[in-house]
Amino acid sequence: MSDISALAASNAANAATAPANAATAPTGAPAAGKADLKKAASQFEAIFLRQMLAEARKTDFGDTLFGESGGLKTFREQQDAQFADIAANSGTLGLAKMIENQLSQRAAAGTTTTTATTAAHSAAGSR
Repeated sequence: MSDISALAASNAANAATAPANAATAPTGAPAAGKADLKKAASQFEAIFLRQMLAEARKTDFGDTLFGESGGLKTFREQQDAQFADIAANSGTLGLAKMIENQLSQRAAAGTTTTTATTAAHSAAGSR
């Protein structure tokens, strides 16, 4: 999760140094930063889904018909990972979108705060 926080901080810093007339996404984050944020949020959703599926697989309803071999366990892990990636990329749960929106708002708020602080320091220094 620290990677996502670092990405949000990086987006805020990039937005603060970007020219005022640069093309920005609707939430105020630069377009390139917005794409990175979307990718990170989707990856986080995939990781979350993998962990959720792994915990669900730990349930035991009794012996299976053919037993639980090492090969079957590996197959199930790969199947769950693939399912998690597909679900995250399709936006089925919407978790990635919520994370992206939340971090975009934080990045935009950080940019506003940085701009206001810079303007206040400039005004104080010109007196």
